[in-house]
Amino acid sequence: MDVPEAEVFPMLRGKVAIVTGGSQGMGKATASVFLRAGAKVVIADIKEDEGQKTASELSQYGEILFVKADISKSEEVQSLVAQTVAKFGKLDVAVNNAALSPDNSPLVDFDESYWGKTIDINLTGTALCCKWEMQQMIKQGSKASIINIASINAFKPQPNMPAYTLAKHAILGLTKHAAMEGGQHGIRVNTVAPGAIFSDMSAAALKIMGTTMEEFAPTVSYLSRFGMAHEVAQASLWLSSDNASYITGICVPVDGGFLAK
Repeated sequence: MDVPEAEVFPMLRGKVAIVTGGSQGMGKATASVFLRAGAKVVIADIKEDEGQKTASELSQYGEILFVKADISKSEEVQSLVAQTVAKFGKLDVAVNNAALSPDNSPLVDFDESYWGKTIDINLTGTALCCKWEMQQMIKQGSKASIINIASINAFKPQPNMPAYTLAKHAILGLTKHAAMEGGQHGIRVNTVAPGAIFSDMSAAALKIMGTTMEEFAPTVSYLSRFGMAHEVAQASLWLSSDNASYITGICVPVDGGFLAK
């Protein structure tokens, strides 16, 4: 779903942001919102064709660069940050959104290969992003913000997603630790935990759970609907902006009230 320009305020004017997993879904929506909010944006993704297409599509809203990167590989994340600084001169904001879709097995019968890939990308990849982003932000000596994307699975596990749930829960702890280390340098680190958001990944999750969007929607929130990607992006925008300058180490659920049920 596209985001009407009137709904985005220039909260990131003059800022430079990285969005991982930026070629589609929540990452693409975040890049779009950030561009309209005045930021220069680098989107990173392992899918080169989709990433280039997204960068071309979103260039109408501002300066954007695509960098092909596998976040599970330290040297590629380091290069991503270096290319960002080479292009735009600094790094102010990072949204660590890239993730592998949920596994499809119970804990007692999980696929060990897929488990490893899930942890490598969803957890270790997020940690590597924090590592290299924070190194650059500390070097700059200016205020900065990191948003790690978790999931409501971190609080309420859903069936047949043990590795995904583990990784997303661990991101909460990673964020708190990063906030502790980053605070003395003026770096804020927070988490956004999306609930049921309309996307290719949510469609895959519904298939794993053996249900449909129509059947599941009334159970996912007090609003009886799925959220949209731009609604998650708006939460990341606010947390990244100076309007949230005294907020760090916390998790903001974007779930339509699911965790309140």
